[in-house]
This record gives sequence, C-alpha cells and structure tokens, in this order.
Amino acid sequence: MSFSIIGKPLPKVDAVARVTGQAIYADDMLPPRTLHCRILRSPHPHARILSIDTSAARRIPGVVAVITGADLPIKFGILPVTQDERALEHEKVRYVGDPIAAVAATDEEIAASACDAIAVEYEVLDPVMSIDAALATPKDERIQDYGGPNNIHKLVALEFGDVEGGFARADHVREDVFFFQGNTHLPMEQHSAIATYVDGKVTLWSSTQVVHYVHRALAKVLELPMNRIRVVGAAHGGGFGGKTDPFAHEIVVAKLAMMTGRPVKCTLTREEVFYAHRGRHPVLMWVRTGVTKDGRITAMHFKSALDGGAYGSYGVASTFYTGALQTVTYDIPAYRFEGCRVFTNKPPCGPKRGHGTPQPRFAIELHLEKIAHDLGLDPVDMKRRNFVKPMTRTVNWMRVTSCGLEECTARVMDASGFRTRKRRPGRGMGFAISSYLSGAGTAIYWNDMPHSEVQIKVDRGGVTAFCGAMDIGQGSDSVLAAIVAEELGLQPKDIRLVTADTDTTPIDLGSYSSRVTFMAGNAALEAARKMRALLVEAAAAKMGRPADSVRVGGGRFGDFSFEEASVLAEARFGTLTSAGSYTPPKIAGPYKGSGVGPSPAYSYSACVVDLDADQRTGLLHINKVWIAHDVGRAINPLLVEGQVEGSVYMGLGEALMEEQTFRKGLHKWPSMLEYKSPTFLDMPEIETFLVETNDPEGPYGAKEAGQGPLLPVIPAVSAAVFDALGVWIDEVPVTPEKIVEALRRQGKGEPPRYGPSRFPDIPYPKCIRVEPPPKELDLAAPAAI
Repeated sequence: MSFSIIGKPLPKVDAVARVTGQAIYADDMLPPRTLHCRILRSPHPHARILSIDTSAARRIPGVVAVITGADLPIKFGILPVTQDERALEHEKVRYVGDPIAAVAATDEEIAASACDAIAVEYEVLDPVMSIDAALATPKDERIQDYGGPNNIHKLVALEFGDVEGGFARADHVREDVFFFQGNTHLPMEQHSAIATYVDGKVTLWSSTQVVHYVHRALAKVLELPMNRIRVVGAAHGGGFGGKTDPFAHEIVVAKLAMMTGRPVKCTLTREEVFYAHRGRHPVLMWVRTGVTKDGRITAMHFKSALDGGAYGSYGVASTFYTGALQTVTYDIPAYRFEGCRVFTNKPPCGPKRGHGTPQPRFAIELHLEKIAHDLGLDPVDMKRRNFVKPMTRTVNWMRVTSCGLEECTARVMDASGFRTRKRRPGRGMGFAISSYLSGAGTAIYWNDMPHSEVQIKVDRGGVTAFCGAMDIGQGSDSVLAAIVAEELGLQPKDIRLVTADTDTTPIDLGSYSSRVTFMAGNAALEAARKMRALLVEAAAAKMGRPADSVRVGGGRFGDFSFEEASVLAEARFGTLTSAGSYTPPKIAGPYKGSGVGPSPAYSYSACVVDLDADQRTGLLHINKVWIAHDVGRAINPLLVEGQVEGSVYMGLGEALMEEQTFRKGLHKWPSMLEYKSPTFLDMPEIETFLVETNDPEGPYGAKEAGQGPLLPVIPAVSAAVFDALGVWIDEVPVTPEKIVEALRRQGKGEPPRYGPSRFPDIPYPKCIRVEPPPKELDLAAPAAI
C-alpha cells in the first residue's frame, strides 16, 4: 500500500508556534483582574493538624481570599479505589509539601507573605521513611486509614501454570535481589493552572496531560455538575506522566475563582514540583528463575516491594505493572508474581514514562545475564532462545500480536559489532531488550464506552478535527493531522486541530501509557474514512462515474479540488461531519487484576550501550548507544526517532545519576541545579533503527513509540559496566561510588557486586492459581475466557 503522508518525515504541525514563542502555556495567561494563588505546605513529613489560624493572613492588604481544607473537604484521586487526597488537608499531613491552605491575592508576593502569616499548630508524629519501616509495626499510627496491615497499601499474589513443577524440571535455579531508586520527571514547564468563574460556570486552563480526569475530579470536589465545568489543556511544556493525576492547585484555583468572581492563577515553583512529584516508585525486587542446561526458562518467581509515598495515585496499577509484563518479552511457561506497595511519608509516587515497568526490566535483564554467565552461555543467545513469538498468548493471558524482537536484536547486534568487538579492560558493551503497551486495554473507570473519539467537520473553510487527546510534546497532534490528511488527500498543515477541551472535543482518556497514536489514531482513521466516503460519493455523482473510480490525492477528488468536492458534498448531504471512535478489544484474562497489563498491541525494543569505565574513580563515559524499536509502522519517522532518542536520554539519566532521595522527609536536592540529569555534553551518539512489523490492530499498522525505548537502556548500562570491570551494580542509579565499592569488595574476595542484600518478609496472601490460555492467538476468536 502506498501513502502520500504516512511514513514521511514531516515537521510537527505546531513546530512554528513552539519555536517562535507563539504557543500559549498556562503560565502565559493573565486575564484582567487576575488574582495570584500561593499554597501553604506542610514542613513536617507526618503530623496531625490541631488548628489553623488564618486571621492574620486575611488582614494583609491585597489578600482577597484564604481557604483551608474545611472549604474543600471531599477527597479525590485518580483511581476509583484510592480516593484518598484532599486539595487542602485539615486533619493530618503525610509528607513535606502536603497542601494545607491557599491564598488569593493581588500579586504573588502578597500571597506568599499571607501564607507565611497563617499559624498552624501540629502534633508531630514519627515519620515512616522506608519500605522496611512501613512493614514494621508503626510507633504512632498508620499513614492512611485503608489498605492492608501496617502501612501496606496493596498486596498482589498471582500464579500462572505449575511453578513448582517448572522449578523441579530446571537444571539450574538462581535468585537475585535488585533495587531501583525513585526519580522524577523534570519537565521544563512547571505545573500551572488558571481558573475563571463566569455565569455560574468554572473554566480551568491547565498544563495537564488528561483534561478528562481533571474534569471528573473538579466535579466531585466542587460538587458541580460536569456541564458547569470546562477544562482546557493549555500548550504543554512536558509531562512524562507527572501531569496525569488531578492536582490540588487545579482544584484550589477553581474554588478561589468561585469565591472571588475573579480569575485565579497558580504556578508551582520548581521546588513545589519536586514535592508534587508522582514520579518513579523506588522498588525493591527479588527474582528466582529456573532454566534448562541450554538456558530455556522453565519457571520464574518475581517479587516486588514499592515505596509509594503518602497517597495512592496510580499505585495499585503500578504494583501490578511491576509483575505483569515480564511474560510479554520472554516465553515463561510458569510464572508467580507477588507484589506489595507501601505508604511512606514521602511525596506520592505515580506514573513516570514506562509506568511501573523500567524497574522490573532492569532486574530481569541483569538476572538473565547472570544466569547465562552461570551456565557459560552467551547472554544474547540465551535471551533470544526465550523470546516470545508473534501471534501468541502469554502464560498470564497477555495477547501478543506483532513482535519485532528478533529483528530489533539483529539490527543493534550488527550495527554495534557486539559479537566482534575487541575486549580490553575498562571498555564494555551491554545488551538488553524491552516491551511496552500501546495503551492500556482497560479504562481507569471501568465502562464499555470508547477510549478515544474523534470528530471531523468539513466546509468551505477547510477541515477541522476535534479530539480530547492532549499533545504533551510527543507529537500526537501531528499524528492525528497526518492520518486525516492521508485519507482526505491533503497535507497535515491543511488540517485544523481542536484538542483537549472538555466543552468542544469528544472524550479521550488522555496522554499516558503511549495510547494516543494507537487509540486516537484509530478513531481519527475511522472518522476520516467516513468523511472521505461522503466526498467521494458527491464527486462521483457529479462526474457520472462509480465511486471506486474517483482518485483521491494531491488536494483533489477526481476532477474537483478539495474545496469544490466539499461544496458538492455539502449541497448533497447538508452539514459535513463525521465521527470515529476506538474501543480496545476485551482482552483481560479470567482473574482479578487482569485489567492491568493487557494492551491491543505491544512495542518492542533492543539496545546496545558502549562505555568506558575508569577502574580507579568509577567514572563512566557513554560512547554510543544503538537502539532499535518495533513501532509497527512509523506514521512520521522523524517524530518516532525523536521519541526513541528522548527515551534514551531519560534512560541514561535514570541509569547514571537521577534519584529522588530524602533526609527526614526533606528532599535532598529539590532544584534543577542540584538534581542531576544529563546535559547536551553528557549525551552520546545515538544510532536509531525503526523496525516496522505492521501490527494488524494499529492505525496503518502503527504501535507506540513514546515509552518502550527507555526500558532497555538502563540494564544495558549496568551490563556494560560488568563487561568492562567484572562487577555487578544491582542498584539504580549506577554511580561512581557504587562501582568503586564493588571493585573494593572484588579485591577482598567478596562477591563482586553492589546492591541490596535481602528482600523483606512480606505477608503476601495465598497465590491465586490461574491456568494458562491456549498458546496460539486467533484474533477472530474471543480474547478472554
């Protein structure tokens, strides 16, 4: 099939506005009479609030309104099962930075001074600052009043197939413990929101990734019908998952606008963003795997313990994700997963690029490397021997459609010269693979409605596409424009886009889990094909020919220009509108918890990292990264390469330097000067390969590209360190200090590794035993039983 737009490396449709400064971000907005909001936050990680006195703040000239938790008592949260947050807390604070009160004033300095004037009396409680502490009997009280024993939020225990039998058949069994430190998103744009209240209706502009979920939260907390609330996604300066939750400042400015009748704006400081967080969970992992002599996996048992911080956020889903996707890369015939998420007095963790999957990918890839070394096998060959195959089901009921793992691996192996490299001390190469979702198969709020909807309007003014998805810099607007343009024989620049506005666009579940290209893309494709059919029919009737003879392309429909064809169609049919929607197939397995992990399609990546490691200092220099990504089909290869290379950048940051760590509840480095992430000078050369497998379910065969390529980079770095120096760093980030310590232990004859030594005793429930599905996948048959 030939395309005129799809597969072409075209610039983003919003590129000019972005690079010339014309894009309007939330913090750019300043309507007349705008009030500025600042939020008073807790200085304690754990404390009861005994009293809040706002009288002094209210007396300050320029202060227009002051609110506390008593004004917003209704709890909210992103998941139905964890509605545990308040916009302003008035009973107990659970982390440094928990919001307590908010001020609206005529300028930001007055609002900040008024916050300082608010007197809060606390009863300070002992903080819980680690997984071990959370699992121990608390000295004072639990952080939250729900969940399991102690400070356990969620426990999961699932078993697929005969795990004990699988271990009994193994020739070799190994177990390892790994730790992945938490880190944060570090978007260039801070969180910002501005609200108005006019004619009984709240309008909120926000730098959110998901207008739909903010809309729901506002309706609940403000106790307003949803038709009296409008949420608009402003131009977005980066999210990476950190702007997916509804946030306190969004609710606060809406409430203050209702109280004052004036626009109210709040932009978080960079330090506040570090505490608002919702980033990568710190995860402790234990994995045990049995293999045959030739390296075939017979069984795997995986345990995870997640430090979730003070609130639920997406934590239940994150817990399942740490165990769900191991089977989507490797063919594991019997698998047991036990997961635990605990509450601690730290900022709540949630979804960051890859959402619950980089941590177990780090553990699994290194664990299999070690097994290969135990058996004297080549790690790459052993991994390839266990790759999943296309059109199969996994033991835990995941559905694999297209799979380009073999080709991805071959591309990076050949390009890097991995097999033929000359070995020398201090120079190492590491290899790893990964997979990721093309959107979650189950909605956060369980229902049978479409996950994405697109409407198209055509008239003499051109084509307008309406979609609720938010472009957060990944180029989803360009993808939608390309799909509509392809079907209508136009150029992407000819398509006007209206997106992320709850008043004017149909529902879309938002920009997360790499879902927009796949799901909104399928919806756009359906809407565009319906519109194309109307235009073709009108042109064919005028030409006196059958519809299938009308050639579409180059801005023409047969003998007519697009504008002429639209006039003919409008005269024939009236107002020209069409709609498309996408609902994923029902692919969850027959067990509780099966809604987390299934996806209509999985992308695949393979990565090789080449580095130099200094044995004396432990300093690393990344020389080059080769990465191949199975994208199904690249709608726009230029944008796909940008997403892949952005993933490599973020993966290197997490592998080498980024960590969200605390001292007595205080963030150790809450600024972009001290929280280290790679700069341009740190970035190596990246060679990117796009592997196209043409997935049967994606729009034009496309799959995700925004998150999967991050995952293999981190274990590939650690594997390269072992290749260079002979020591294992089983903990992220891989810092010079850890490398030097591992070398010191190696010199003393101790195990040559740095990492956790034990996994805690966790009261997991008895495993739910689930029988595996049939191995072969038939897309025409029901996906779940």
